[in-house]
Amino acid sequence: MASNSAMPPPVTAQSLNPKVLKCEYAVRGEIVSIAQKLQQDLQANPGSHPFKEILYCNIGNPQSLGQKPITFFREVLSLCDHPALLDKTETSSLYSADSIKRASTILDQMPGRATGAYSHSQGIKGLRDTIATGIEVRDGFPVDPNDIFLTDGASPGVHMMMQLLIRSENDGILCPIPQYPLYSASIALHGGTLVRYYLDEATGWGLEISELKKQLEAARQKGITVRALVVINPGNPTGQVLAEENQRQIVDFCKKEGLVLLADEVYQENIYAPDKKFNSFKKICRSMGYGDKDIPLVSFQSVSKGYHGECGKRGGYMEVTGFGPEVREQFYKVASVNLCSNISGQILASLVMSPPKVGDESYNAYMAERNGILESLARRAKTLEDAFNSLEGVTCNKAEGAMYLFPRIQLPKKAIKAAEEAKKAADAYYAIRLLNATGVVVVPGSGFGQVPGTWHFRCTILPQEDKIPAIVSRLTDFHKKFMDEFRD
Repeated sequence: MASNSAMPPPVTAQSLNPKVLKCEYAVRGEIVSIAQKLQQDLQANPGSHPFKEILYCNIGNPQSLGQKPITFFREVLSLCDHPALLDKTETSSLYSADSIKRASTILDQMPGRATGAYSHSQGIKGLRDTIATGIEVRDGFPVDPNDIFLTDGASPGVHMMMQLLIRSENDGILCPIPQYPLYSASIALHGGTLVRYYLDEATGWGLEISELKKQLEAARQKGITVRALVVINPGNPTGQVLAEENQRQIVDFCKKEGLVLLADEVYQENIYAPDKKFNSFKKICRSMGYGDKDIPLVSFQSVSKGYHGECGKRGGYMEVTGFGPEVREQFYKVASVNLCSNISGQILASLVMSPPKVGDESYNAYMAERNGILESLARRAKTLEDAFNSLEGVTCNKAEGAMYLFPRIQLPKKAIKAAEEAKKAADAYYAIRLLNATGVVVVPGSGFGQVPGTWHFRCTILPQEDKIPAIVSRLTDFHKKFMDEFRD
């Protein structure tokens, strides 16, 4: 017989896993929820706000903001998804010869010639072979395809490494501050400790070995076993590109201190400074004479970034070197629990690492699309950088790479006090006010971490070029009014 007494709900927020409650992810947090509500208002009641559209500058999601996919990539994908097209006579007039050839080759490598079939847990062997060759071409050093684990974007690879390395809250991971919140969130979810090292804003977000040593020693004195060092290059949210000598210092530091080097290299195609060049940590390690057994290194790559921007396809890989066979067995076991990554993402990862070559029918069109996107991103970065540096109390380092700017803002004391009264971080208060006044969505720096007492926000360079003037004018007008309102 049912009881009349009210039973408490079986699940409450307080009864959930405390590791989940501790986890935060700023780029899709409160600001975006407000933006989505405003967008619904505008759709239901046009003219209900002092702007006509929401301009999303909060997340690296290129195609949602109008970037077109690379034709060759999508031709190959469509043929792989619908192989019957290969038997139709009209296909040769609709698709390039090299996309038809590539799709046929990929289908021959797949179980049942079907994108709807599970693959090997590390990914389709032929695609891993192609990726391994692409890395060899990039770096000039040999690659074992068995070191490649294909993943649903870089994020699951990061989660896998945290799951494997973190045993308890006494295990720590060294992460840059500012950092991409995937790392702090993943460390929290897996019950570890985030060990912060601060990038030097005054030197263009430099990574100082003395800072790494200081934070490592402080963590060890607290009884924390630091397992790994995360390096994001090019930087997110900071946009810097590491110099080769700095990378060598980082490798030596990890070797000396017995740390796993986790190299987030998903923005390797996004280099805008003419005097800067991307070098993978794998290349740096091998050029220093460190072989496969000398230093544990995990390199992450994604199809979501670069010039491809295929975020929704969820493709990526991690290259895992420097681990013994018993450890590798555990990597494979964890990968097997998820069966395999999605096949479209696997195909795209192989295409990104092996795009059309000189002499291929698609080559000229591919290069025009690729270069057009990267050159436009460089122009957008420069326009926004100049705009930020023209604002009162705002300074912004140059975007050498990646897809973001991370300007620092000197907020008036009255604004900081108003934020405290609203129970918000000062930069979050600024970002919310900016959003409600202009429809421009940025992410407060407090969501990425920053030196205490400093305030920033992250702005992507991804809105289409014809939208950039509107962002600049809206932000400029708002900032002047905000500073006037709270002037000390």
